[in-house]
Amino acid sequence: MDATTDDEARNRLQEERARLEGVRGGLDDDHLSDQTEQDSLSELSSVDQHQADMGTETFEREKDLSILEAIESELADVEHALRRLDEGTYGTCEACGRPIDDERLEALPATRLCRDDQQRAEVQPGAVGTAGE
Repeated sequence: MDATTDDEARNRLQEERARLEGVRGGLDDDHLSDQTEQDSLSELSSVDQHQADMGTETFEREKDLSILEAIESELADVEHALRRLDEGTYGTCEACGRPIDDERLEALPATRLCRDDQQRAEVQPGAVGTAGE
């Protein structure tokens, strides 16, 4: 990659990091990470909560926690891509070592795999290793 392409990739990755951190911040505002499930479901009134309401609240909390976990994973991928950019290995498939298409990098700036290896990994998880293995 040349310096201009590196700068463009870094900008895309930094924009993606900022977007993901914004989403994570919105979820953190809901106190997902600092409250236990019991705390988040407790009522201020002395009237018992209906079981269906508790089920809905539990479902919503679990959904938000799942989204938060996915965001954290995507942020880790972005940080990994930025390290690869610094190391000069960004844009190279971690499984086969071939260059990753520019269109794919533009659409998925933190991608680690070329299309072929990504498809193989989705069909048979664990089948695709990294180039160093």
